[in-house]
Amino acid sequence: MPKLQVALDLLTIKQALEIAKKCPGTHIFEAGTPLIKSEGIKAVTELKKHFPDKIIVADMKTMDCGYLETEMAAKAKADVVSILATADDNTIKDAVKAGKDYGVKVCCDLINIKNPVKRAKEVEKFGVNVVSLHLGIDQQKKSKYPYLTLRKLCKAIKIPVSAAGGMTDKDVPNVINAGADIIIIGGFITKSKDPTNATKLVLEKMI
Repeated sequence: MPKLQVALDLLTIKQALEIAKKCPGTHIFEAGTPLIKSEGIKAVTELKKHFPDKIIVADMKTMDCGYLETEMAAKAKADVVSILATADDNTIKDAVKAGKDYGVKVCCDLINIKNPVKRAKEVEKFGVNVVSLHLGIDQQKKSKYPYLTLRKLCKAIKIPVSAAGGMTDKDVPNVINAGADIIIIGGFITKSKDPTNATKLVLEKMI
């Protein structure tokens, strides 16, 4: 069964913790980029402190200083750190080295990559642990999620694949059918009047 990752793209740690507490059954909590930029890396530490049994992702979206930023997130108690696939190869390799040195996994975000399958194969060889086919919030204004590409991607590489991009409970069957291992959901849960019910709707579709 795929895992549910809730993206906490909020502006305060208080908001993030309040929402996270209303998401029973979630496998992974993501300290979103806006949260980290607003509150700092301590947002990761606080999530891990309150949810020690959950996987905590630091969505750093690292573009440079791969080793340093991965080390920083690892010391803040992240389990997974994200790096952009558009980053220089050496940046990604350095992040992977830091991941091995500090015991954290590296997720390579394929946002805005023209040929995501090709790039995923390349970063898999560098040693990244996960890749994410991510249709960004701004991209969603003009594009629909590329499920055909997701299917091709899942068949092309051996490491886990996550899917992100305006997902709701209705997208879960498509993600599962494409072969993804993780479905990342943000606003459908975090902006809901009832995050607990929204989480339940997603998890029911994942069974």
